[in-house]
Amino acid sequence: MKENTWAYIGGKQVKLVDAKVGIMTHALHYGTAVFEGIRGNWNNAHNKMYVFRLREHYERLIRGCSILRINLPYSVEEYCQITIELLKKNNFQEDVYIRPLAFKGAEMVANLKLHELEDEFALIILPFGSYIDNDKPIRCQTSSWRRPEDAIMPTGVKITGLYTTSILAKTEAVMAGYDEAILLNNDGTVSEGSGENLFMIKDGIISTPTETDNCLLGITRDSVIELAKKYFNKNVVQRRIHRSELYLADEIFLTGTAAHVTSVGELDNRKISDGKIGEFTKNLQKRYFDTVTGANSDYLNWCTKI
Repeated sequence: MKENTWAYIGGKQVKLVDAKVGIMTHALHYGTAVFEGIRGNWNNAHNKMYVFRLREHYERLIRGCSILRINLPYSVEEYCQITIELLKKNNFQEDVYIRPLAFKGAEMVANLKLHELEDEFALIILPFGSYIDNDKPIRCQTSSWRRPEDAIMPTGVKITGLYTTSILAKTEAVMAGYDEAILLNNDGTVSEGSGENLFMIKDGIISTPTETDNCLLGITRDSVIELAKKYFNKNVVQRRIHRSELYLADEIFLTGTAAHVTSVGELDNRKISDGKIGEFTKNLQKRYFDTVTGANSDYLNWCTKI
């Protein structure tokens, strides 16, 4: 990390080393925060950074804030401008991970009433390489942990407390020798990866869990659905998927801001088809990477150029 890296907190840019919260901060004790993960992708040929779907990420942040009764004095446009200014201040010339965090910043440990707690916003930007190696298929494990139901914890937005389940699942999988975890719903149907949406292909049909299967309403998920239609003339079917269907799939891939488009070659010690990156997944990866790095003129409106 560069010594002069800057963050945003308390309504102003500050040195990252000086961006701190107190030990009694409510969000630290109760997970009362909403976050986003946004990618800034460096394009060497253009000597520019392209931030992918910046506006849509902040629109989702605001939806999460509404659920947690976090009321901040920023519009989507203002969030975007704060982010652009901080990117310019840091001047990274490499891929970055952008992490906005809206949280209950009151130093009140014993108060469980959201509407009585003051709110805060912070933003950090960090250099970020590959979260998962996209050049080869990964090995996954069906987790013993289940995805929470939306009636227990809102699953369509990125509430920090919700991700304890994902962390437990990911840790369990990696310690067992796998790369990633697949989480099921309480009824045994498929929900998502620990931090990614899931797609499967069987007999040329692409399927993904529905928005009511407790999966995150992923922005990469939405992008892939549109790219599949535009470039491959394929409509993605959103439906309930049984665990056993995954074992018999022709291809499985995961999507997410950090993971991009990642092929699954093995699940629970069973190869998916021949265990290699499938033809569709490989072609989709190419279209997706061109899109997020500003090399696809059809979707430059999805990219904010820095």
